[in-house]
Amino acid sequence: MKKSLIAFGLFTFFVLMVYGQEKKYALYSVAFYNLENLFDTIHDEGKNDYEYLPNGANQWNTMKYKAKLKNMAEVLSKLSTDKLPMGPAIIGISEIENYRVLEDILKQPALADRGYKYIHHEGEDRRGVDCAFFYNPKLFELTGSKLLPYIYENDTVHKTRGFLIASGTIAGEKMHFIVNHWPSRAAASPARERAGVQVKAIKDSLLREDPTAKVVIMGDMNDDPMDKSMAVSLGAKRKQTDVGPTDLYNPWWDTLKKGYGTLMYRGKWNLFDQIVFTGNLLGTDRSTLKYYKHEIFRRDFMFQKDGKYKGYPKRTQAGGVWLNGYSDHLPSIIYLIKEVQ
Repeated sequence: MKKSLIAFGLFTFFVLMVYGQEKKYALYSVAFYNLENLFDTIHDEGKNDYEYLPNGANQWNTMKYKAKLKNMAEVLSKLSTDKLPMGPAIIGISEIENYRVLEDILKQPALADRGYKYIHHEGEDRRGVDCAFFYNPKLFELTGSKLLPYIYENDTVHKTRGFLIASGTIAGEKMHFIVNHWPSRAAASPARERAGVQVKAIKDSLLREDPTAKVVIMGDMNDDPMDKSMAVSLGAKRKQTDVGPTDLYNPWWDTLKKGYGTLMYRGKWNLFDQIVFTGNLLGTDRSTLKYYKHEIFRRDFMFQKDGKYKGYPKRTQAGGVWLNGYSDHLPSIIYLIKEVQ
């Protein structure tokens, strides 16, 4: 079997020679990145964003904001470009304050020529951080979006991020993407378990409407693949052989077992930034979109080079000190493949 990789504009094609027959496959990528507190310098009414104002605890001024935009755009612009010239078809993101920061980041020189559009609905998080999507309209045709609220019993005090859904088509196939930012580790496990239950119900509802649709769930789950919220409440399974067409597969379980993660705490890697998907994206029949591979995006410039936190992802700031870094999280990526007739 002979394999070659050819890039043309937006697309990358795999050419496989199997039993003397040449087959060509188009490659697409889907990514997620927690941008770690991408706030502008302007107070938003009703939001507790005071620490990210010029006179706030972080002395968040225009210089720091512009540096943050540049750094985030640098990482986003490099996602998947070793395989795809124009990067991912769709990127889920979290910890952004409002639509203004999305517009500002897309104006950065590193991203300005990509043609990305954004999806954002203002949520109920008390601090004001939301989830959003960037997408390339040449690769992902958007048909609709909505934000569903996170509901935890009768709790009206601890409002947090909802579940942002983007629906559309890739390669002519119907897909739903759900981007998440589940309750932090400051909350007990049942808070995230509740998020898992809700997202599973959303997935089930989408598939009842159209069982042939493919669903991708991504985000900062604040839990690892084997934690109860992911493995039980959401039901994201470790082994492909256990996954039916409407079940969820989690490829990151073994990634963490091998010692790779997306954030580090007390010298140990966690893998909170996961992309899981329905079983109809598994299999060898690539006449329809199928899962190909996954990866954590790691580049040397994204890591702390010295000091107490050497080897950790380099943050924007830590301990009240501005580091001019990137994020405390690393991006995650999955690749999808489809035969081209």
